Amino acid sequence: MTVTEALILGTLQGLTEFLPVSSSGHLELGNHLLHTPPGENLPFALTVHAATVLSTIVVFRKDLATLITGGLKFNGNPESRYLGKLLLSAVPVGIIGLFFRDRVESLFTGSMIVVGCCLLVTAALLAFAHFRKKGHGMEISWLHSLVIGVAQAMAVLPGISRSGATIATGLILGNDRQEVARFSFLMVLLPILGANLLDLLRQEALSGQNITAWPLIAGFLTAFTVGVLACSWMIRIVNRGKLIYFALYCLLIGVIAIFAA
Repeated sequence: MTVTEALILGTLQGLTEFLPVSSSGHLELGNHLLHTPPGENLPFALTVHAATVLSTIVVFRKDLATLITGGLKFNGNPESRYLGKLLLSAVPVGIIGLFFRDRVESLFTGSMIVVGCCLLVTAALLAFAHFRKKGHGMEISWLHSLVIGVAQAMAVLPGISRSGATIATGLILGNDRQEVARFSFLMVLLPILGANLLDLLRQEALSGQNITAWPLIAGFLTAFTVGVLACSWMIRIVNRGKLIYFALYCLLIGVIAIFAA
């Protein structure tokens, strides 16, 4: 992988991790178009995912500081309840990652039909959230946290956007737009860190890889910088209720993918 290719893929990851268009699908598409050797994909994916985790931490640094200082008191205060809801939301995807990982990975075979159909599901969720009557802006409940977590678990399928599925589900349930966006981006921290740790423990990420340091550095810095901008942009998009444009994009790409299969 060259530095130029790393810059392109890092930009793709930084944008699509936060925009509701499926980052895994776009990253795989970029690898295919750039003819990236398969042996370089996993360490690079780990690197750019770590970069977008850092982007989330930077954007929500004040929220995280408040949650950590207040939540660790474990006295039933709002911060500790919020941390509990974040942990609950990670349970569904954690179960899939621990017990069904091989089955999920078998779906990433480059099947355009699978990716296209999943993009259509993303489009439907975003459209439904857009046309649903505005809710009362209720606080995210424990039950809603679990339901949003199930939506996140669905996003392990190639073509289903994690941010799109979780934000759309939260809006459909009637939760506040700004709070749903905040919850969606904070809830992803634990699953991504956990998935990266599992990959490292399995020693598949570092064994037999021939990618050099400079592409990894370039990809990390690009994904981090673009991720900070994309995360802030996505929060404004959700607040303004402009998800329909991404629904149309996913619909178009999904139809093209199906007919191109």
